[in-house]
Amino acid sequence: MIAALLAIALQAGAMPAEADPIGEFLADAPGGASLVTQGCFGEFQEGGFLLCNYGPMSRVTLGDVTGEADEDGWTMVAIPRRAPGSLPFRVELTGPQAQNPTIVDEVREISQREYRLQRVDGVPQSTVTPDPSTLPRRQREYAQKQAAFNSTWDGQGFLDGFIAPADGRVTGVYGSARVYNNGDERGVHWGLDWANATGTPVVAPASGLVTLAEPDMYYEGGLIFIDHGQGLVSAFLHLSAVHVEEGQFVEQGQLIGDIGAGGRSTGPHLDWRVKLRNQFYFDPQVLLDLDVTGLRGE
Repeated sequence: MIAALLAIALQAGAMPAEADPIGEFLADAPGGASLVTQGCFGEFQEGGFLLCNYGPMSRVTLGDVTGEADEDGWTMVAIPRRAPGSLPFRVELTGPQAQNPTIVDEVREISQREYRLQRVDGVPQSTVTPDPSTLPRRQREYAQKQAAFNSTWDGQGFLDGFIAPADGRVTGVYGSARVYNNGDERGVHWGLDWANATGTPVVAPASGLVTLAEPDMYYEGGLIFIDHGQGLVSAFLHLSAVHVEEGQFVEQGQLIGDIGAGGRSTGPHLDWRVKLRNQFYFDPQVLLDLDVTGLRGE
């Protein structure tokens, strides 16, 4: 019965807690006075992101991705660039209030996307086919980036909503395959690009903890990582200046760096990428489209 009610709630989209039968069920459960269930916000699509609340001590799993809720019930899951047409979706209560831990176990349809092929000429060839002598540096920087991506700050910057980190002309989008310097296809573009003059301000799209701040990385030039909570990490590439330090807390809209053209770049622009718990990149645009008005309950 509970699973059936929750399925109805999910199909209807996000609803106020007082209109949600599962929310009412949880509120009546032992110790459940603080449990406010609102479902998942976001789209079930390739490259997508879902912000979910099924109460404290809940667990949400979509495919191979699992999120554990914080003390306010919030957790997140994401969907890779290429995903099957459907994925198993599971919600569990794991705390003492749960007589039957699983409250829903169903299959969700995943919208498929078309990705374009983008040709990019004028890229420094040293960043396309690096000299073997640069390998120690690239290995060292890779380990540094992995450590920063593994951050799991316990804040809730993701509830700020997200603003564009820079002004400019959009020149690259998530998911497009890339061909550099008229060569072969060389991977995928994982972020959103804004082209603008060197020195154009870059700001934090949401509040969070700076987990990496380096002025000169081999592939990225100036590079900043911000953890917005639970391992939702933004990366800002090709910066000409870095105005924050590792371990610093930043507010939404705060200046963090300047647009530049360092690393694998043909000209000054910002490449903004997002990753969840160091699993895979998803589309930053879905964060800009996500409406979190009123979700803080303040």
